[in-house]
Amino acid sequence: MPADQSGQFPIPQRARSRDAAPAFAEPPTVRVADPRDAAPAPRAYSQSAYAPTQKPEPVPDRERRPVPPDRRPPEQRPRGPEQRGADQPPRPPAAPRPTGSEPPRRRASLFRRSPGRPVRRFTRRRVGTIFLVVLLVALVTPIALMCYYDSKLHRVDALAPYAGRPADTPGTTWLIVGTDSRADLTEEQRRELATGDSDGARTDTIMMVYKPPSGDASIISIPRDLYVPVPGQGQHKINAAFNFGGPQLLVQTVEQLSGVRIDHYAEIGFGGFDQLVDAVGGVDICIDTALRDPKAGLNLQAGCQTLGGAQALGFVRTRNFPNADLERVQNQRKFLAALMSKATSPSVIANPFRLFPFVNGVVDTLTVDNGTHIWNLAMLAWWLRSSPQTVTTPNGGAVDTDDGSSLAVDDSTTEFFDAIRMGRQIPQQ
Repeated sequence: MPADQSGQFPIPQRARSRDAAPAFAEPPTVRVADPRDAAPAPRAYSQSAYAPTQKPEPVPDRERRPVPPDRRPPEQRPRGPEQRGADQPPRPPAAPRPTGSEPPRRRASLFRRSPGRPVRRFTRRRVGTIFLVVLLVALVTPIALMCYYDSKLHRVDALAPYAGRPADTPGTTWLIVGTDSRADLTEEQRRELATGDSDGARTDTIMMVYKPPSGDASIISIPRDLYVPVPGQGQHKINAAFNFGGPQLLVQTVEQLSGVRIDHYAEIGFGGFDQLVDAVGGVDICIDTALRDPKAGLNLQAGCQTLGGAQALGFVRTRNFPNADLERVQNQRKFLAALMSKATSPSVIANPFRLFPFVNGVVDTLTVDNGTHIWNLAMLAWWLRSSPQTVTTPNGGAVDTDDGSSLAVDDSTTEFFDAIRMGRQIPQQ
């Protein structure tokens, strides 16, 4: 079928009825759906006519604070000198941060809240509680140790009251007695220490430690051969009082001789003396001449040296001198001062491996009166730590008595004890 001038092929006419449409009527228009004519997409709630107003309420001027430039939006930050101020240098550009890295975190402070973490309101209280607990332990522990060691001290009723006992005198007075008791030594220890096999106990050492109300302490040696009245026994050497009546009679004899009231009593024997010296690492002693005494197991060279336990025991026992006992009491005073100086030194106090063995040795070796405690012994050591005054009781010289060669008591002896009884410092002469 040929096409018409418009280029379209005519539709063939068909037979139709009378009521049909004209043969050449235009065909019905078919409308194709256009995407642009589709129904509009639903809008957000904020774009609808019923969306509430989202305008912020105005902030009063008194509550407004200027926003720093670095916290403003990029479009509001100053970009030129006229906006930053002519006197301010241009801000250097920030270094680019690697992709995927997190911003640096600020270290959390103990008393400052870290971003993103809950506030700890009891941090200061917890720190204060820990501090109080540590302080309480530091205070209670020494007190508990002192009470423990005080309960282990050996005690004797040495300061028993009696008729005519002197009244309290100024200052503090100790009576320190060294005996030759070997009761705590085994046969092997007696051979090692060269103590012999004598039984019983005799006072080879009698010393007074006097601390006046003001001034340094003094160590006073009372020679064992001093010929004095012994209550109830007549005239004897002063060391015989211990043999007759033990510590009580010895204290009474010294108090009647001096007129000074004894405040504390301490007694030490051979047993444990060497361990006491070894616990502090030995005692430094300087001697002018060599000492050799086979009976005391002593062999020392002249000069300064450190004495161990066995050597120290021989040093305080030996009488191998021209003036015998008078030279020995000088060595005993020297050794006591050196021992107290070493025991109170930082090398012992700050070292628990030396401090506790020394305290254990003191507790096991010493016998004290009922009123003396461990803190009184610590105060005694503190008084004798630095070069105390040392002196021997004045006497009238050697005399022959029923007890053999003795030392007489004269006016110099009385004047000497009068100074102590009045609380004065002992004169140098």
